[in-house]
Amino acid sequence: MTFEERAAAQQPPSGFRPITGLDGFIADNGPVFARLEDDGAVTFGCRIMAHMCNPMGIAHGGWVATLFDVALPLTGRLTDPQLGDRFMITVTLSIDYLQSPKLGEWTELRGRMLKRTKRMVFVEALMQAGGDLTARGSGVFRIGPQAPPLAY
Repeated sequence: MTFEERAAAQQPPSGFRPITGLDGFIADNGPVFARLEDDGAVTFGCRIMAHMCNPMGIAHGGWVATLFDVALPLTGRLTDPQLGDRFMITVTLSIDYLQSPKLGEWTELRGRMLKRTKRMVFVEALMQAGGDLTARGSGVFRIGPQAPPLAY
């Protein structure tokens, strides 16, 4: 299935658009959607599909980690104009798995930047699915070189 076919199959809620410009691993394992909120924050989302699940029909822990590793640095890129064109290199990533999103559930992750220094960005986020808190994560990212443009 192509990226476009997977994006159409997810049927995201109103206001969510697929993030393009995420090639390679994310393009093959997504798509990931984003919605700009009225307060300037960004909410990321996706519907849990079969290729994201383990044999039990729940989101694979590695896929959940991937979503955090995408959404946390993008929180910085999409909410801080000075970071919009910068690649963010993962230094640390910490995730608490509370409950697994299930096949077919729409899953949302909303992050916030805690601090930005000259070289580093500190971000945290909560993930929810089906109205339940499913994971909590945080990360530290080094501000890197210029990144390919994103669209959403």
